[in-house]
Amino acid sequence: MPLFSSLLPSATSAYGLQSVLALIFVPQANEKFYDLGGALGFLSTSVVSLYYPFLKAKYWDRIPSATIPPLSSFAPRQLLLTAALTAWSVRLGGFLVTRALKAGGDSRFDEVKHQPVKFTAFWMAQATWVFVVGLPVYLTNTLPASAHPRLGTLDYISAALFAGSWLFEIVADYQKTVWRRQRDNKEHSEKFITTGLWSISRHPNYVGEVGLWIGIWLLSVNSLRTPFYPHNAWLLAGASPLLTWFLLRNLSGVPPLEKSGDQKFNDDPKWLEYKRKVPVFWPWGPRG
Repeated sequence: MPLFSSLLPSATSAYGLQSVLALIFVPQANEKFYDLGGALGFLSTSVVSLYYPFLKAKYWDRIPSATIPPLSSFAPRQLLLTAALTAWSVRLGGFLVTRALKAGGDSRFDEVKHQPVKFTAFWMAQATWVFVVGLPVYLTNTLPASAHPRLGTLDYISAALFAGSWLFEIVADYQKTVWRRQRDNKEHSEKFITTGLWSISRHPNYVGEVGLWIGIWLLSVNSLRTPFYPHNAWLLAGASPLLTWFLLRNLSGVPPLEKSGDQKFNDDPKWLEYKRKVPVFWPWGPRG
């Protein structure tokens, strides 16, 4: 199976949707639905990757007898990966867009949203993120159901890693939401959260995010090592967790939050002690 031609429908879906959203929201300088656009990108592209043969037969080849294949016609690994991606997209997309609407916007785009060319580039960057990070799912869905090997030990471990990491992320977000609510209600006067999962990592929600994508990638490996794909296809799909880790650890996640914390609390002994004792990312990692 030609690797790149098999990914063309997914790439078209990822970039096509973000282009449409950019045409709508860039002229409005509206960034409130940016994260929702990302979630919708993952959902729509996973559906396209799973149902592309039907969509092509029905709407391109104009075959009248083409019918939507039942879920039972797909391999268990395809269903597991698509369900995992769907659940993650719905939860994270809803969480982020609700937060943006409640805050009245997203501070990351305060300047960029008034620069149409740069703002459009952000939507295209999001399309790239949707395409690359979703690679394990899109590649697995493209493979014919009959070509998938049975689920084995690695697959069950991978599913457990996804579930555990996703729960880790959800709990971290919930703990911070409760902490903020209590602070707003004057139930405490803490300047930053140091309890729960935030006592073992300064960014536990991001740790969970990286972990769940490692789980998704590992769940795809056995299918991507079949003769239908080039021998290095499973390594290409590994770009998913690597890009997630790179973005969160070195670009859009940890650095701006650490910088903001230093600017706000650098003279606070509690902040300095927190940074000295609690790792910046992995619970077993460095503190700096």
